[in-house]
Amino acid sequence: MAHALTIGQVAQAAGVSARTIRYYEQVGVLPAPGRTTAGYRQYTPQGVGRLIFVRRARALGLSLQNVRALSAALDGPRRRVRPRRRVLVRAQLSAVRRQRVELQVLQGQLAQVLRRLRSPRLRVPARRDQSGRCRCLDTDRGA
Repeated sequence: MAHALTIGQVAQAAGVSARTIRYYEQVGVLPAPGRTTAGYRQYTPQGVGRLIFVRRARALGLSLQNVRALSAALDGPRRRVRPRRRVLVRAQLSAVRRQRVELQVLQGQLAQVLRRLRSPRLRVPARRDQSGRCRCLDTDRGA
């Protein structure tokens, strides 16, 4: 196998532990890698990409069952894409798009809070509203 990688190299490249990789293989989320005659796992650079995809999907809340279904769709022949898998992928894509919008809103709010915290008029003392709460965290007013 050209450019074969060890499980340690793949783990480091993908930011997961070797134990996680073995678990993902065991539950069918990752395909079984090739092996040396001595039984050591050998991975391809494409295997690293798949592992990074799985790590991201899991970090964003996709269940192992759904990741396994997506992996099966990626590994299977194109002509056999099952309608349920297509629905799953569309649903996840919609969820990711919603999260992206929410993250963009949060990014704007955090930037506004940072501007308020840098503002000389808020340094000493911090401006407070009538309830005594610091206004620097209010994001619905102009900065």
